[in-house]
Amino acid sequence: MSQCDLRHNLLCPRGDSWDAQLIRARAFHLQGKTSVTGRLTCVTFWFSRAGHRLRIKMKMGRNGWLGCAGAFTLLYLIVSLTVSRSFGLTLLGDVSALALLVLATVQMAAHALSNRGQTRSFWILMASGFAMWAANQTGWSYYELLLRRDMPDPYAGDIILFLHVVPLMAAVALRPHRPPAAGKLYFSTLNLLMLVAWWVFLYAFIVFPDEYIVLNIPVYGRSYDLLYLLENLLLVAFFGIAAAASENVWKKIYWNLFGAAGLYTIASVTINLAIDHGRYYTGSRYDVPLVVSLCWFVWVGLIAGRVQTAAEPAVENDGRLIALAPRIAMLAILSLPVLGLWAYLFDPSPTPVRRFRLLVALAAILVLGSFVFLKQYLLDHQLVRLLHETHRSFENLQRLQAELVQKEKLAALGQMVAGAAHEINNPVAAIVGYTDLLSDSGLLNPEQLSMTRKIGQQARRTHSLLSDLLSFAQQNAAEKSLVDIGSLLQKAIQAEGLRRNQKIRVEARIDRDLPRILGNANQLFQACTEIVRNAVDALEEVGGGTFVIAAFLQGDEIVVEFSDTGRGLREPNKVFDPFYTTKPIGKGTGLGLSATYGVVQHHQGHITCYNKPEGGALFIVRLPVARPAVAAAPGNA
Repeated sequence: MSQCDLRHNLLCPRGDSWDAQLIRARAFHLQGKTSVTGRLTCVTFWFSRAGHRLRIKMKMGRNGWLGCAGAFTLLYLIVSLTVSRSFGLTLLGDVSALALLVLATVQMAAHALSNRGQTRSFWILMASGFAMWAANQTGWSYYELLLRRDMPDPYAGDIILFLHVVPLMAAVALRPHRPPAAGKLYFSTLNLLMLVAWWVFLYAFIVFPDEYIVLNIPVYGRSYDLLYLLENLLLVAFFGIAAAASENVWKKIYWNLFGAAGLYTIASVTINLAIDHGRYYTGSRYDVPLVVSLCWFVWVGLIAGRVQTAAEPAVENDGRLIALAPRIAMLAILSLPVLGLWAYLFDPSPTPVRRFRLLVALAAILVLGSFVFLKQYLLDHQLVRLLHETHRSFENLQRLQAELVQKEKLAALGQMVAGAAHEINNPVAAIVGYTDLLSDSGLLNPEQLSMTRKIGQQARRTHSLLSDLLSFAQQNAAEKSLVDIGSLLQKAIQAEGLRRNQKIRVEARIDRDLPRILGNANQLFQACTEIVRNAVDALEEVGGGTFVIAAFLQGDEIVVEFSDTGRGLREPNKVFDPFYTTKPIGKGTGLGLSATYGVVQHHQGHITCYNKPEGGALFIVRLPVARPAVAAAPGNA
């Protein structure tokens, strides 16, 4: 016995609970009784042993199933070759097939419960297909084991056996190995319904008339076998295409389904040929490939249960599977009038059969046509939605591009203006000072005094202009705090004296209890005042009018709208350009709205302007609401 085993036996007796073992292991470790070379506590040893036992059990489970399936298949083959037709052999064949089908159904239903999304839908459809298959086998067993009679021909459960392949096809068409796309659920459901309707139509058109309208067993059997073979071959092709288009875990699942479905197709053809030649009976050697294929399907459930069937990234080959569904739907729709024309002109069957086939073709055209129109309607609706989203994205891109260009333009111009203004401001200040001294000296005659005062007046105007330039070019970030935008707008209205102007009617539509924004109150006040001043100038040009200020919450932004009934903006796209002005010389510098634009951008907001259809200009300012974390800060309380 190794040192580790001895320590485990001393510390963790088999009768102790896990809590007792854990306490004893901690005490042993704290007392320093672990060796220097192997610092393994009882906890580490227990987990290593438990993990090892779990891996052994999983491996034994898979290997055990392979061994049991191989042994059972060999026993089945020996019994089918050595035992003649009897009730015991029929019992073995029916019970084994039903048990394997039920086991596969239960496994796939369990996978459906343990997964989500398209993976769950995949396993639900797989379980549905195998449940239909098991239902057909149950009816078969009922006749042969309980009633002890040969199967009736035709058998009502044949349609269930025929349609059980349709959910399996639909499961692959869902492409669970790919991430789900938004809005694709409707199209997946429609594709499934169209697939079901198509195969039901084929069965009703080809097989059903010779089964129930005018009984013709040889033609019915041949038609059923050929159509069922075509259906299974398509299923095998679906699995193969899906396997080629997937990777990792799903590739392994699809290839195993491909092999199992291919073997079942071979077994089905073999059994049908044996039935046609009168050699088949339940439990015969022709059932051996069927048993192997069913064991293979159960194996698929086992390997899918021990892996995570998560969605995989798209690969290049996936396009073939994507394009397959619409092409099959197109062929299905186009084949309906062709089959109807054949039934009307060339079908040698009796008149009731031909009439029934024509009715089936017309009904299929109506049903599948309705699905096509519904799918086209959904596609048109999705296309319109995508066009609207594209238009909004394009507008946002244009707006961001304009903002970026304007921001870079203001930054470059601000640096240039700042340097020039600083250099010019000093001599202008000296001129103002000297003219004041000359005016107050009393040494000048009236004409000289008048000229000196004019020089001082122009120097002061130049100084004011330089102050505006320096204010525009200021790049330093001002201190920010929580600002009540409602009260700030009221102050801007009062500062411009709009309440006392008889020619201008002011409407303030400011919502109460607006959340605060994080910003510099002085900068925001100057920005709002500049917009108000421009609106007042526009209204005075037309002899008065209405000025409306509205502020409201929209999402996580506060929207402020400045609206007037003036002439409007001559060039709205140039309003925020530096030095752009429509005012007379000497009244404006063209920097006010440019500075306003910079202030709004500095506060992470947006400002736009439009000409209203009814006349007048509209400025819209959007400012983000202060985050809760910022609002709750002690400094902002």
